[in-house]
Amino acid sequence: MAEENINGSVDQKDIDDNKVMGILAYIIFLIPLLAAKESPFARFHTNQGFLIFLLYIACSVIFIIPILGWIVGLLGYLFAFVCMIIGIINAIGGKMKDLPLIGKFRIIK
Repeated sequence: MAEENINGSVDQKDIDDNKVMGILAYIIFLIPLLAAKESPFARFHTNQGFLIFLLYIACSVIFIIPILGWIVGLLGYLFAFVCMIIGIINAIGGKMKDLPLIGKFRIIK
């Protein structure tokens, strides 16, 4: 399954000006949400970062359940970390690709 790159709807200047915000979106999603709210590139990566944040919260809740919850929680944490790395690499490359499994959801538009 090929990942969709929606860069066609964003101009190159916006991508170049907001790469740092795109990267920050995966570390602290609130900064780009407030600082670059007019940038489609930053908003896209902020949405992806927010989805990862929600996944971390879900894993934390699941982690409370002994044994099976620990296993599922750890796998979820690992998946979230891999998604974060993929997202940062996409932001550095100026790409707007959805993350695996969770990236298709749009909370921040």
